[in-house]
Amino acid sequence: MGRLTARQMWAAKLRGLPVSGGAPSPRSAAPNAGFRRVPFQGIVLGIDPSLRGTGLAMIEFSPGRPPVLLRCQTVRVSPRESMAHALGEIHRSVAAFLVDFEVRHVALEQTIYVQNFQTAQILGAARGAAISAAALRHREVFEYPPLRVKQAVVGVGRASKEQMARTVMALLGHGRTLASDEADAAGVALCHAFTWRE
Repeated sequence: MGRLTARQMWAAKLRGLPVSGGAPSPRSAAPNAGFRRVPFQGIVLGIDPSLRGTGLAMIEFSPGRPPVLLRCQTVRVSPRESMAHALGEIHRSVAAFLVDFEVRHVALEQTIYVQNFQTAQILGAARGAAISAAALRHREVFEYPPLRVKQAVVGVGRASKEQMARTVMALLGHGRTLASDEADAAGVALCHAFTWRE
């Protein structure tokens, strides 16, 4: 059999089938990795935090079928509004997603590098607003660096935002184009399910 594409490998992983044709993952190469991976099952809320445009994407994962996008949203807050107002909107929007669905896990993209201290503070505050909404509802929160998200979803750590969005939509079988922040949030949710270990 020929070499599988990244998309074919992830489709097989989601179905719980053995995958060949790719490099072994660091976990599968570990000495104590003599276990069978159980596909992730449940709903993941993916979050791409930003003060003025936080992306939210809720995806359901069930063994034997492709992931299903249940809801997505970009939390848009006008620059005319205060930072406190923006943080409140982020918290409120995340809380609404968690009330409407039985979310198993929340996954966020980590902030790895920012150009200045003020930007880091703002991003940290946006992340805090999202995380606090999950924490108050006793949901487990997981964080992933952007490089790992791209590797898990696209198969290439340096994939462009356009490549990421195209792959996310292909994996979800989604008819409409997702907004950039929503595609990023969906990518984090997919990364969590694809790389999750009990």
